[in-house]
Amino acid sequence: MAVTLEWMDGRAGGAEPAADKWIPLLERLLAETAAAEGVDNGVVSLTFTDDEGIRELNRRFRGVDAPTDVLSFPMREAGEEGPEAFPAGEEAFEEEEPLGDIVISLPRALAQAEEYGHSAEREIGFLFVHGLLHLLGYDHDTEEREREMFSRQEAVLAKAGLVR
Repeated sequence: MAVTLEWMDGRAGGAEPAADKWIPLLERLLAETAAAEGVDNGVVSLTFTDDEGIRELNRRFRGVDAPTDVLSFPMREAGEEGPEAFPAGEEAFEEEEPLGDIVISLPRALAQAEEYGHSAEREIGFLFVHGLLHLLGYDHDTEEREREMFSRQEAVLAKAGLVR
């Protein structure tokens, strides 16, 4: 089995820049992250949106009426951590298991890349890996968990050549 990416551009009217140019990079980051985390089966759903679209999702699901850069909606049960909930080998699912949904505000990601002084590839890759790690059960709600999550995130990005 494999970990695959399904994606859509949810921005109105084919907004620029074209979202499909990021997909090969994100598929590579998905494979790198899955390998690093021992996940060999699953589907990640990605939606590119704009600030208004992500603001609405943030308001509806988190109670925060403001745009953000990335949101994650894991499919696993709350409290499960790490890749152990995604079995490999004989116990693997016959069909790819949905890992969850990631939503990225493309205009916000591009603005942040400029603000932080690094490439758009680095910022979009950072947001995607960050969202993916949330789908896999990681969080940054304590200092210790933040260090662990960000360490894993930076290792994947460095391996892909997306350093600051």
